[in-house]
Amino acid sequence: MRRFIPATAVLSEKTKHSLPLRRWRWRCFSQVAQKEFDNKGGVVVPKMPSFDYAPPPYTGPSAAEILSKRKEYLSPAMFYLYNKPLNVVDGKMQYLFDEKGRKYLDAFGGIATVCCGHCHPHVVDAIVNQTKRLQHSTILYLNHAIADLAEALANKLPGNLKVVFFTNSGTEANELAIMMARLYTGCHDIISLRNAYHGNAAGTMGATAQSNWKFNVIQSGVHHAINPDPYRGVFGSEGEKYAKDIQDLIQFGTSGNIAGFVSEAIQGVGGIIELAPGYLPAAYNIIKKAGGLCIADEVQGGFARTGSHFWGFENHGVVPDIVTMAKGIGNGIPLGAVITTPEIAEVLTRRNYFNTFGGNPVCTAAGLAVLNVIEKEKLQDNAFVVGSYLKERLIALKDKHDLIGDVRGRGLMLGVELVTDHELKTPAKLETLHVLDQMKGGFYGNVFRITPPLCFSKEDADFLVDAMNYTMSKM
Repeated sequence: MRRFIPATAVLSEKTKHSLPLRRWRWRCFSQVAQKEFDNKGGVVVPKMPSFDYAPPPYTGPSAAEILSKRKEYLSPAMFYLYNKPLNVVDGKMQYLFDEKGRKYLDAFGGIATVCCGHCHPHVVDAIVNQTKRLQHSTILYLNHAIADLAEALANKLPGNLKVVFFTNSGTEANELAIMMARLYTGCHDIISLRNAYHGNAAGTMGATAQSNWKFNVIQSGVHHAINPDPYRGVFGSEGEKYAKDIQDLIQFGTSGNIAGFVSEAIQGVGGIIELAPGYLPAAYNIIKKAGGLCIADEVQGGFARTGSHFWGFENHGVVPDIVTMAKGIGNGIPLGAVITTPEIAEVLTRRNYFNTFGGNPVCTAAGLAVLNVIEKEKLQDNAFVVGSYLKERLIALKDKHDLIGDVRGRGLMLGVELVTDHELKTPAKLETLHVLDQMKGGFYGNVFRITPPLCFSKEDADFLVDAMNYTMSKM
């Protein structure tokens, strides 16, 4: 079975024109490249935006040495991007630098994780200052950092969603949310969506619905509904028609009562699939009638990434019972959270539930700094303005290149799907490799997932689209 490799959009200095198709990789366009016609004429070579930062000299081991150690000492399950893996040694805002000082525009943000920008000074200062004072104790003692972040997060959520439990990752957060739904309702059955990804532990692997991410181990009590995919789905953009499948699953696959329903508003690992309009309100209504709780997975789509709203679910006009989050909450620090109502949170008092590192003072100090930076620097507004501009440019690129089948998403969570046939929507796998060696997402490996830091500028957007246009024009 083909191994899934997540998308990346790290654009760099050199374009490889002479490599065989399977080895071609997009590491394109130098920081010193001039905007000029290439030697074949007609196609403008893009110029990377200027950026006033130069990393200090790197004196560590080479990429070859690191790769050798990795192969010997790390799990073979840890795959990497590119035939010649990139050794990233420095980062600043939306840019990365390799061991030789080459500058790369990061349009992937460490899998939608770096929201404020790499090594944002306010986030770094919060981490360093807290580390100097107290690196770790335990939540059995009082510390203001965890309480301050919990309060700030609760103030960002609607309704009675105000009780926070901190974790270390999105998988942990989703595992806890699913368990809480089962405890609260007294039911076991969970409904998820086909093409979903919610984690890789026991419960979340069951909720995940891509064979690439599922091992052959017991995964019980999860039913996968038809995915409301406007591009590939059988009902197009008619969300309410897809929701009927949830009713059928409940009626024919369960006792009639369920624990809950978990979904992203925009499927990230699944290829930036924005759920069809009208789907979530209809789905939530069906779930509640069956006694279930609605879980919003905001691990990738939360923290202002969609631009128009702070949380992805807000774009659909629904209010969940439980919200899970990670990635952007810490700007790269391992931090996740589950937020729910006081009534639902009470179920964890039936036994002891504890997380040694969840709510660590360093991590929660970083999380609070992230929230402050998003607000102070108006990153949600920037995600909306720049994301809308970037999407318009990508749509214009779609009109120019038949290879692009669909452009979708919101804010700075965008997807570009490549196909070889617009009617059959045949995934353009080899062509995707040719454009960006293993910068891909989606079940079929033919979607560019564009999730840059929220400080991404219009100039960055222009360079990204111009680089894609340049490469596609030479195919």
